[in-house]
Amino acid sequence: MVVAVSGGPDSVALLRALVELRPADAPLIVAHLNHQLRGQESDADEAFVAELHTALLAAGATSLRLRCQRIDVAAQARAQGDNLEKVARKVRYAWLAEVARQAGVGLVATAHTASDQAETVLHRLLRGTGLQGLRGIATRRTLDGQVELVRPLLTATRAEVLTYLEEIGQPYRHDDSNFDLGRTRNRIRHELLPHLVERYNPAVVASLCRLARQATETYRQETARAEALLARAERPPAGGVLIFDRARLAAAPRHLVCEVFRLAWAREGWPLAGMGADEWDRLAALVVGDDTAADLPGGFRARCRRLVVQIGKA
Repeated sequence: MVVAVSGGPDSVALLRALVELRPADAPLIVAHLNHQLRGQESDADEAFVAELHTALLAAGATSLRLRCQRIDVAAQARAQGDNLEKVARKVRYAWLAEVARQAGVGLVATAHTASDQAETVLHRLLRGTGLQGLRGIATRRTLDGQVELVRPLLTATRAEVLTYLEEIGQPYRHDDSNFDLGRTRNRIRHELLPHLVERYNPAVVASLCRLARQATETYRQETARAEALLARAERPPAGGVLIFDRARLAAAPRHLVCEVFRLAWAREGWPLAGMGADEWDRLAALVVGDDTAADLPGGFRARCRRLVVQIGKA
């Protein structure tokens, strides 16, 4: 498989564990992407990963290859006028998928932990997520075509990772940006979660991870129900306008109607930016006649007719 290694403790622990546990003849590709966001620190991370690769080869590791790449992510974000973190994530996964395709392997492993899962669920709760967001980080998902993303450390806490590295005497890199309390995610990691552990529930990380697993299973069932309802309620489109049978949708629970519209929206490739819980609920309100029309993000408009709901470009 391809293993993404930033040089931080989680990814270094994942690499060391995979080297130890894999069959001797199973190829492993160490992939490091230099985002060029932290100047000399980013270059030092890249050098560290290269040195670690060399050290593992010297210690007897076989079928271990190294791929490093530099991409000016900040420049891409400026060119696209998009959020830096979002662009960085998109660029990183696209590059990892390309490395896997070129190597002819089907798996890419990243080092997200149970602690990352807990932080993600808390972060989404604070932003007002629904069931979909409560799923947190997926254990595995399709990355691109035949390439699948897997997260082998998702049941291990960050404390367990650090203990493992200490036991084997393995150094790692520190990313100072992870301690910038101006970022909500870092405040959750360094302030909120430790407070919850100390004052409310020592097992809060395990509780949040369990919630994510339960939400994943429930969401899978809800999605199947919504897909079946979409198939029953959708009529042939007209001129790029989607048309839905009001009576069939009105007979379903409101949250399921919201999911039907979300599925149709995603299928059409319409932009999801700005489509939050309020926007989906406004669409559902048309079904029961609470409203007659709704203007939506991205220049879309929904209208309620006597027997149907229509959605298309305004």
